[in-house]
Amino acid sequence: MNKKRKNRTAVGVADRTDPYLTLGAGRIESDKFWRWGDDNLFPLALALMARRSTTHRRIINDKADYISGKGFVCDEARQPRLAAFVHRANGGESLRQVLNKLAFDKSLFGNAFLEAVTDPGHTYLALYHQDASRCRVARDSAHVLLHHDWTAFNASEARTLPLWPQFERQADGTLRTIVHYKDYEPTFTHYGVPPYIAGFSVSAIAYKTDRWNISRLDNSFQLSGVMMLDSSVDNEAEAERIVRLAERKFAGNPGQVMFVLRDGGQENDNSRFIPIASQNEGDWRALHEQAVGDIVVAHSWFRTLSGLDYAAGFSAERILHEYEVALNTVILAEQAELMEPVRSLLGTVLGIDASSLQVVNRPPTRTKPIYMKVWEARKADGLDYDPEDERQQAFLSEITKYNIRSIE
Repeated sequence: MNKKRKNRTAVGVADRTDPYLTLGAGRIESDKFWRWGDDNLFPLALALMARRSTTHRRIINDKADYISGKGFVCDEARQPRLAAFVHRANGGESLRQVLNKLAFDKSLFGNAFLEAVTDPGHTYLALYHQDASRCRVARDSAHVLLHHDWTAFNASEARTLPLWPQFERQADGTLRTIVHYKDYEPTFTHYGVPPYIAGFSVSAIAYKTDRWNISRLDNSFQLSGVMMLDSSVDNEAEAERIVRLAERKFAGNPGQVMFVLRDGGQENDNSRFIPIASQNEGDWRALHEQAVGDIVVAHSWFRTLSGLDYAAGFSAERILHEYEVALNTVILAEQAELMEPVRSLLGTVLGIDASSLQVVNRPPTRTKPIYMKVWEARKADGLDYDPEDERQQAFLSEITKYNIRSIE
């Protein structure tokens, strides 16, 4: 239960002595950045698959929500600047909103980018999430390039930011840096690899089985088959036109019914439909269920936290048990990795001790252990708490007993 996942995440930092720079890379279209995938568009493929596979997308959404928690708690009385930063990490977003986007990108891409902005006097700090699909590591391994469309890269339209902990002055007079989070993977140097990469193919299977069911629905579950049409035509173009017209009007999804036009007289019309029987419906269902299960395993996630086993009955005990395992193996580790650079930035830029800054974690159900004290429960829920208050020193079991007696 208390086994913790090994830390697989690295934070990209400026390193001009990268030994791999001398090795070069194959098929590089630009000498300004390292390609992310063979065609430099691997993030777009990951994003597209996440939009198509329902279970895959649900897990990514849930992991991001659990990792970002329900907000933050800190010592607001002693550190009002830290409390103000939690409520507004930039011009309009709270720290929790920024963390949620970082957690989403890291769960989806295996990479996430956080931009930090300050002034030469270090009078303020603003943190902005940058869409990972817009970012590429520069060839010097000390900067990150941001571009709005990597299918049509234009160096003059790209922004360049130094990798943390280096700051560089920008045209607007601000000092900026960018933190690169990446999941470690052997043989991958400049970018991380998402943990579910082994399940990328089964995500495609789940999508294709869903699409197969949609095509059956579009065709009103008509049988597949071959329609033999007897007709006399003058040329091949006319025959092709007739077949395509028949497909558009009667075939439904292209390929559901194949039309074949053959020469035949009007006296003996042998037009007929030859059905193709298929008994593989059970195989498709089993394939889909296996793919869904493999997706959960590839994500190092849990079925009940993905909403997959509710049909068998809602078990709050099982949900709490799996959440506890996820908390100690995935959630806390990811929170620590994402928050470490944030605490460091608060300390180096604003001189704020952010050790009291903690993410509020709540289970998907409201049940709490009866041995928890009131102030601990209030802290877990993100409410005001006072460990010195005698009323909050009571255990939840005592309050529960009192409520039961009052009801009786």
